[in-house]
Parts: sequence; C-alpha cells; structure tokens
Amino acid sequence: MPFDEASLPKTVTAETVLSVRHWTDDVFSLRLTRPSAFRFRSGEFIMLGLMSDGKPLLRAYSMASPAWDDGLDFYSIKVQDGPLTSRLQHIKEGDKVLLGKKPTGTIVLDALKPGKRLYLFSTGTGIAPFASLVREPETYEKFDQVILTHTCRNIADLAYGADLVANLCDDPLVGEEAPGKLTYYATTTREQFDRMGRITTLIETGKLFDDLGVAPLDRETDRVMICGSMAMLQDTKALCENAGLEEGSNASPGDFVVEKAFVD
Repeated sequence: MPFDEASLPKTVTAETVLSVRHWTDDVFSLRLTRPSAFRFRSGEFIMLGLMSDGKPLLRAYSMASPAWDDGLDFYSIKVQDGPLTSRLQHIKEGDKVLLGKKPTGTIVLDALKPGKRLYLFSTGTGIAPFASLVREPETYEKFDQVILTHTCRNIADLAYGADLVANLCDDPLVGEEAPGKLTYYATTTREQFDRMGRITTLIETGKLFDDLGVAPLDRETDRVMICGSMAMLQDTKALCENAGLEEGSNASPGDFVVEKAFVD
C-alpha cells in the first residue's frame, strides 16, 4: 500500500510489515519494523493505521511485543466494514503501515502497587497487551505468580494465546522464569471446550479460584489488569471493586487497572 512518505505528518512514521499471520477468519497478527528512537513500556498502546483519501486513518493498538523487542507486534480483529481493519487485514509483507510516535496506556506495571499475584484478565484481542507483559522480565521480578486468562467464543480463537504461552520457554529473556510462574487459563463461551464460561461469571461464582487452587481476590496480595470488550471491562472492574480493590493509574498506582483504548 504505497504512499508518499515525504508528505506524512510529523506525528507518524511509515514502518515496513515484516510478517503477517492470519489465525482465523476473524483475527490476525502483524509484525513491523521498529524505529530506533521508539520507546515504550510493555503493555502500552500506540496509534496504528493507513493512509485514507490522503489523510492518516489511525486507531489505538496495544503493542503485543515487549519493550525490549527489536520489532513491533500487533494483534487485531477483522471488522469487514471497519474503516481501518477492513483494509489493514489485507496487508502483506513489505507493505507500509503508519505508526504513531507517542505510546501511552494504563496497562503497565507502574500503575500497580506491589503485590504477590498478578491476574491478566482478557477476552478476544484484549490479550495483546498481556502478550507484551508476559515476555517482560520485570513482570516476574515484581510478582510470584502471574495468571493469564483468555476467553473467546470458539476454540480456534484461543490459538494466539496458546501459541504465545507454549513458546515462552524459548524466550531469550523470560524463558527460564516464566514457565514456573505463569499460569494460562483459557475458556470458551460458545464452542464446547475443557473450560467454559465468561471470565466474569467464573470470578463471581468462584470457579476460577477453585480451578486455580487459590483464594478469591484479595487486595493485600492480588493485582489485576483488565483488557477486553467494553462490557467485559465494566463488569470485571465492578467485581474488582466489590472485592475491595482500588483502580490505579500512572499518576496514582492501585490494585487494578483497565485498558481504555479500542479498535473499530
């Protein structure tokens, strides 16, 4: 998807697509070149997009790669009539994609108080910032146990997360520590699977904690990050607050944080 890089606004750069993988008919991932001066914290998001009618068309995407990686990974849904994703899903290796210059976000370790156990609650492509954080050495330095949950409608939609976790043992920076500290808990809501149910239901009924062999949410020990659909964010946030956890931010670290960026 060629365009005149010289005419781009100063707020973006044009990066080259290094690889694309279509996991299902509904989701795909892509890897881009990373500008040498680009810095971010694992878990943050950035504006990503394409040129449309001579103007940048950008949406917020979480970096799915850790801050130390030489490239930039992203994980996206395919919205057939979406202004951006209807086009972005067709990119190929060698194409150019626009990348913003100012990463931001609340799904970062700095926004949480110290704790013993870290829950990463995700649905759908909401697993993206956690793909970054489970490969971040600081995650395992700060927490004794990390629990990554991923809930999707169908089994095939869990492939991205399952592949991520399966390859952690070969990760150059967390390969030794992550397998012993990370627990992966996947569920479906539609197709029959070993574990089924919405993560909010599993938290509310206590089945999640029974399955994991741990006590329910406790603000003295547990910290939570939440990323998914708007309804999931609201419901899971309410469950955290009901358990006595307080929401944190970059300015005031707390017991849980919620992602506030969305893709069309």
